[in-house]
Amino acid sequence: MPSQQQPTDKPEARKSSPSPSPLQHLPNPPVISSTTTLIFFIILILSFFPGIFHYLWAVPLHILFGSGSSPTSSHSHSIHHPAVGDSSYPYSSDINSNSKTMWYQKQFSLPSRARGSYLITDDVLRELPQIKDYKVGLLNLFIQHTSCALSLNENWDPDVRKDMSDTLDRIVPEAGPKGEALYRHDAEGPDDLPAHVKSALIGASLTIPIKDGKLQTGTWQGIWYLEFRAAKHTRRVVATIQGEKA
Repeated sequence: MPSQQQPTDKPEARKSSPSPSPLQHLPNPPVISSTTTLIFFIILILSFFPGIFHYLWAVPLHILFGSGSSPTSSHSHSIHHPAVGDSSYPYSSDINSNSKTMWYQKQFSLPSRARGSYLITDDVLRELPQIKDYKVGLLNLFIQHTSCALSLNENWDPDVRKDMSDTLDRIVPEAGPKGEALYRHDAEGPDDLPAHVKSALIGASLTIPIKDGKLQTGTWQGIWYLEFRAAKHTRRVVATIQGEKA
């Protein structure tokens, strides 16, 4: 009986395919280009140093056209700082190298006064003879306190000043109709809080134009100092003059 021929070829073993990795299902990470990185870096720099943007266009213009000064000279100021304790000092501004614009500043004290309205035009002119040196300009007066005020008003009839004080007392009384307290803040006396309110209503500063060395107030306008405290107080005023000298 013929022997059965054994197959010489063995079937190849079935290879088990490896299970897919979970990482294969994740999207590819975005690739950040060098251009994007550069733009982000520039934006970051400009956000921390916004002044750089000014130089990016000012410097090339300065190189092309030339002005004999730095690109930022039109925005710079040169100020002479006074010695400590000096309450009166002039200083100049170099906004324009051809400009005659000058600044002058002085602090002075008003005569001690109790409650009332006072005409102080002559006091201001006596303290500020420099006004006559200015061809055109502005005078700013600022009182450094919270219970008094400055104003421009009637300069002829003194009854106007008395009526003004009486009117303000009626608008902001110290007590109610039956003498009852009206305000929480009374640590400095019943007249203190009403003085603060009156100061807010009238104002702590005023500005007057200067022309040919004179204040350009109207015929019947005068500078008023209004004191709102019952007792006498000495008040300080800072005067600032800006303008072109003659």
